[in-house]
Formats: sequence, C-alpha cells, structure tokens
Amino acid sequence: MTDQLSAKDWLDQGLKTLAKSGFTALKAEPLAKAMGVSRGSFYWHFADIAAYHAAILKYWREVSAEQIIASLDASAEDDDPLALLLRRTFSNKPALEKAVRTWAAIDPKARAAVQAIDRRRLDYVESLLRRSGLADEAARARAQILYWAFLGFALSDQPLPPAGQSAVLDELVRFASR
Repeated sequence: MTDQLSAKDWLDQGLKTLAKSGFTALKAEPLAKAMGVSRGSFYWHFADIAAYHAAILKYWREVSAEQIIASLDASAEDDDPLALLLRRTFSNKPALEKAVRTWAAIDPKARAAVQAIDRRRLDYVESLLRRSGLADEAARARAQILYWAFLGFALSDQPLPPAGQSAVLDELVRFASR
C-alpha cells in the first residue's frame, strides 16, 4: 500500500482489526504496520487515537445500521424487508458486533454508541412490524424479542451448525410475519 490512504481505508482496517483483535488493538502503530504505511498517514486523517476511536464508532453505526436500513428501504416492493433483514443479520458472522459490545462494557463513549445503535435498530424493526399491520404495542414487544434474539446470536460463543441456524432463522421469520 502507499501513504495515499483515505480516512475510509483506516476505518475499514479499524473495523477488521476490532472484529479480529478487539478495541485494544486500535492503535496507530499496529494499524499502520498492518497496512504497510507510516503512522504519519494515520495522523494525517485523525488528530489522535481518541478522534480515531470516535470515527470508528461512527463508521460502525454507518455500516452496521444505516447502510443496511438504506438497502432494505430500497429493496423491491414485493420483498419482505423484515425477512430480508433477519436473513441478512443472522447470516453474518457477529465478531464485530461482539467486539464493539465488549468495548462498550468499559468505555462510556462506546457504550453511548451502542445504546444509540440499539435504539436506531429497534425503532427500525418496530416500524417494519407496524407497516406489516401489527398494532403499536405488539410491534414494540415483537421488535424487542427479535432484537434480543439477535443479541443472543451475536454474543454466543456456541454457533449453530448451518442446518440448525437455518431452522432457527425460519422460525424467527415466521414469528416476525405473524
């Protein structure tokens, strides 16, 4: 790589590093080494490590919520956005989600970011359920149950084999669609 990296390059590397090695690995020197550049490239884009951490949390929200929501909102009218969301969410490896939540357990800024994304995701799922015809109270409760299922999946150290995961996902879609 060259020293002509963008801030997005650093953020992409940061998310990969966070998912693989945790938040303690989000430091200029090891990130620069992994990318084959000098630390100067890092400091060209970020004032310090705290600014980088803030940018990582903002970028995580963008890729883990806003981009997903935008793609679902742009999906074909005959597609069920909630079923698409569940299949997409439960098909991905949750290492990044787990890493951010581990970070949030000890860092107030990360905790605030997690709380904000939790609220955004819950509100979105609730809106999908209301659009499908559920009453407000039922949509709110069902959104919370689905989100708890996601969190259990994301934080579990015992993944299901593909067939088992598929069966659970089919049940979640059925639950959400009723």
